[in-house]
Amino acid sequence: RSSDLFLKISPNNKMPAMVDQDGPDGAPIAVFESGAILMYLAEKTGKLVPADVRGRYEVIQWLMFQMASVGPFLGQIHHFANYAPEKIPYAIDRYMNEGKRIYGVVDRRLADRDYVAGAYSIADIAIFPWFRNHERHGVELATFPNVERWYRAIEARPAVQRGVAVLADRQRKGP
Repeated sequence: RSSDLFLKISPNNKMPAMVDQDGPDGAPIAVFESGAILMYLAEKTGKLVPADVRGRYEVIQWLMFQMASVGPFLGQIHHFANYAPEKIPYAIDRYMNEGKRIYGVVDRRLADRDYVAGAYSIADIAIFPWFRNHERHGVELATFPNVERWYRAIEARPAVQRGVAVLADRQRKGP
């Protein structure tokens, strides 16, 4: 069954997941979870993560920040403020407040740098998509000027524009 095959790739039964047919030693490798996929691809290509230990862990810790804080808390805002069948003010307020705190963390980080962790990296790639829905988080980007500057710079990148276009095409075709 196709579901059994997918579970071999993604034991959590969720996207994203991938199989690199040209994995280590030429053998296929399955990788699931966005952070792990980003790390794998960065290591495989030698791009988007520094080779030096300090730079590498600067990127990794901000990638972990996305996975532990940005995604989970902003995801809860999406659910409780936009999709939950019952509006629960406590939940909406809690996650909106934490979301704004997270934007503040990133804004302070970007006060003296162009990107979250040195040069443009997998940390920026992981955080940016969550901030695309800033209106749903109750956030005006102008409130966080360093985030807004960073956001606009990443949004202008040709590869990001191509990715956003693919997403837009898929959303229009979906149910």
